[in-house]
Amino acid sequence: MDSTPSPSPPPSSSSAFDLVSRALGRYIPRAGAAAPAGSADAQGDRTTSRRVPDNPGNGRQEQILGAVNLDRDLVITRCNLEAPVFAGLDAGAGRPFVDLLPPGDVPTVTRRLRQVVESGEAHVARIQRLRRGDGSELVVSMSILPAAAPEEGLTVSVIAMARRLHLYAAETAIGTSLDIGETAQSLAESLLAWGDVAAVDLDFAVWTGEGVTGKPQGRIRLRRAALVPDRVWPEGYMTPGDDLPGDASRLLAQAVLREDAPQTIVIPDRQAVERVFGSPRVVRALVPGDRSAGLACIPLVLDGAPPVVLGVAEVWRRADCPFRDSELFDLQELVARTAHHVDLARQHQREHTQVLALQRRLLPRAGGDTIEIASVDQPATPDSAGVGGDWVNSFPLPDGRTALVVGDVVGHGLGAAATMGQLSMEARALLSAGLAPDQVLEHLDETVTLLDDAESGLAAGYSALGSTCCIAIYDPVSHHVTLSSAGHLPPVLVSPDGRAAPLAIRPHPGLGAEFALREPFDVYTIGVPPGSVLALYTDGLVEDPALSIDEGIDRLADVVSRVHPWDALQQTARHVVSALAPAPQRDDVTLLLARMIGYRKGDTATWRLPARGDAPARARAEVSALLRQWRIRDGTRDNALLLVSELVTNAVRFATGPITVRLIRAGHGLLCEVGDTGNGRPRLRRGDLLDDGGRGLSIVHRLTTRWGVRWTDTGKVVWAEVAR
Repeated sequence: MDSTPSPSPPPSSSSAFDLVSRALGRYIPRAGAAAPAGSADAQGDRTTSRRVPDNPGNGRQEQILGAVNLDRDLVITRCNLEAPVFAGLDAGAGRPFVDLLPPGDVPTVTRRLRQVVESGEAHVARIQRLRRGDGSELVVSMSILPAAAPEEGLTVSVIAMARRLHLYAAETAIGTSLDIGETAQSLAESLLAWGDVAAVDLDFAVWTGEGVTGKPQGRIRLRRAALVPDRVWPEGYMTPGDDLPGDASRLLAQAVLREDAPQTIVIPDRQAVERVFGSPRVVRALVPGDRSAGLACIPLVLDGAPPVVLGVAEVWRRADCPFRDSELFDLQELVARTAHHVDLARQHQREHTQVLALQRRLLPRAGGDTIEIASVDQPATPDSAGVGGDWVNSFPLPDGRTALVVGDVVGHGLGAAATMGQLSMEARALLSAGLAPDQVLEHLDETVTLLDDAESGLAAGYSALGSTCCIAIYDPVSHHVTLSSAGHLPPVLVSPDGRAAPLAIRPHPGLGAEFALREPFDVYTIGVPPGSVLALYTDGLVEDPALSIDEGIDRLADVVSRVHPWDALQQTARHVVSALAPAPQRDDVTLLLARMIGYRKGDTATWRLPARGDAPARARAEVSALLRQWRIRDGTRDNALLLVSELVTNAVRFATGPITVRLIRAGHGLLCEVGDTGNGRPRLRRGDLLDDGGRGLSIVHRLTTRWGVRWTDTGKVVWAEVAR
């Protein structure tokens, strides 16, 4: 695995890389002579280096450091690989450096070399194999550095990996990632020092981040997590991502399903492998080629009582090079040292999977007959560091309206995601209970102040305080959107004629502001004719260091103004993000597009009645005539008439002012709404058969599939749905 590239400063500076490049440049011989370390540069260039005799007196036998200079075409200009440990490497001047590489490594290493040439950023300490003239390979630690001024090209340093040095370097490299695939790949690359092919197979529960038990039950299920070198493999051979055949796990089972501790298993040659597995199909799946090869199978074990087996590491080598006891000891030591890194990656995978599952639960639905929804959620980084507090959500409310919610919790990581999930679920529950957007924000504001304080939150990498949220409710009958915002950027509305602009919303502090800064949440009602598109987003989409935030919002308005009513909305959402998201992406990018469709005019009807004793009879007459026009079957019509009568009667009895009756033909049901000016909440209660009243809501409850109450500026609306 590559180390993180470090920037290379200008040649005039005295950085560590510059000093190392100069030192290695002096270390490389010129004019065919091997220059002692620290000697001044000799004259000459592009010459073939002369081998140093293997003389104990010259002090070079223990030398493990070598250096090679390359020009911009990756051709060797000078080298110092004269120590006995590098014997057999043909690194003469004028030869392409890639001639020293195994064929399978050429594309990757070439790309890495050219990247350093073009960017000037070094790659440091990568485990690499170099090919000797006799076909054998030498494992080295290879660093690629820009050549020190005034020279151009590259300086490649190689350190022959003594076994103990290799163990230390491998363990250090394996622990640099929490991605389970990268961790397994790093382990496989390190194991390659002992063989020709290395693979890591993990228990399926480890691969998916699930828990592992100390004693496997039944047959072990393995998935190939890593395989090196990178080359074209025979058909049928297991490569990363493949599940191993059930019989292929038998070798591991022999190591772990036993009373004592798991042990390394060694099979010396192909004939023995075929005898162990018995099946030609399994042999093709496990043996990397047709030639005879031996296998060392080392279980990945966590110490404990009993030990926990995470998987198995496999090292294959030519049968004429059997594993020595000292090599098996080193292999077991390396695997034992790094097993806990695999388990840490497993735990990270489990947490990351849980957070992603939470975010998937919050993803907007596709919409319905009255609204079309599309969304894009693009984290800043693909790993858990990119899991953050940005979210968008949309869901149908029980009364036929649709809620659109966007929010942003300060920070990233699991804490921010958990806070985001809590706020999102609370907003959904309150909206489903009939509260208006401003009332929901008031409750969220109180919740945020209870979640954490600024110091404890920011110390954990996130803070609920200062979170922003915007809630919009779409009414498909009146074709209006009612919205309220707590510190969030204004939505952008695209009218059916293509005009687009951010909504004029007065700025408001985020959630959890100090008491002295708190203000009532404003409520806005905007007309949205059918065909309108509303864009809700988080700041990562419009923030750009080169632009002001207003210019970023104007860019968004310009892009979404080109949305055609016939365009596929999900494809449009992806296009908007690709056009606007900054590169490199500094923050999570979240976008929700909602295209308003609404009900057809003939599917709704509204009546306003005075709060008088004859209101129920008038309502029944109007509704009965409309249901006959809609050709509603008799049973449904009778239930709807009784329902309207009971609701209007309650409104006349317990409220004042005009009464509004609204009937909606929606999907497979009829939605009846009765609004009044009262503010009392109707409650369903158990009544006695001899009671004079109180049975109205019980009748409503039995006639409907669901019913509820929502609050308005002038009172309340009781709604109920009758199945058609």
